[in-house]
Amino acid sequence: MQTQKPNKIEFNTDYPCPCRRRGRLTPITLTEAFGCTRCQQIFVVEDSGYVIEQLSTTYPYKRSWRWTGHQWNVVHPGLGDSYLPLALGILLVLLSIWLPVALHSPSGAHIILWAIVALVLAILPALMVWLAYRR
Repeated sequence: MQTQKPNKIEFNTDYPCPCRRRGRLTPITLTEAFGCTRCQQIFVVEDSGYVIEQLSTTYPYKRSWRWTGHQWNVVHPGLGDSYLPLALGILLVLLSIWLPVALHSPSGAHIILWAIVALVLAILPALMVWLAYRR
């Protein structure tokens, strides 16, 4: 599959809306922004004119797209901009702290209790990532 090189976004051109198939992005006068004629969303131009970013959204990350000349391609946030490093860090801390404590517990009942606590605390970061990436 061949990827297309992104084109610079021109302010004197209208484009199809990346959110809706029927909407059109038209330039907003005296700004570096576009407005959709259908969904009423505002998109600002970022990254030296190669990326548009949705201005107001309830999505946890700013949604961005690159124009290829024919269609919009979604710009995915980098690894540092997501909850994944946070979730992995929490999981690593939990494993490095809870596992030795559970193994040094004197009775078998405490091992099961510590294992349940560690399991619940390990599921929390996975739940955070799932909630962040779902739509």
